[in-house]
Amino acid sequence: QNEKELQDVVKRQEEKMLQLIDKSAEVMRLNEEVSQLKRSLQRAETEAKVLWEETRRQEPKVDAIYIQERVLLRQEVDKLRLLLLEKEDENLLLSDKY
Repeated sequence: QNEKELQDVVKRQEEKMLQLIDKSAEVMRLNEEVSQLKRSLQRAETEAKVLWEETRRQEPKVDAIYIQERVLLRQEVDKLRLLLLEKEDENLLLSDKY
């Protein structure tokens, strides 16, 4: 009976290890996704700045303040999306921990 109990404990430990490996892989995947999103955000911000500068030079009739506000709002939305993803990652880590 002790041997059977020991086998059951070993089996449960192996299952837990497999679950941890799966979760670790998912955390790594999510971290990579966050990194990609950060790079995308940086590219988008750069593009917005270039578009802003080009618009200011070429069309003085365009309401520059309106365009700047729209660019800033879009940047803020992107930052909030990134924060949301980071918080979701943190929540996953915390739920895995507990």
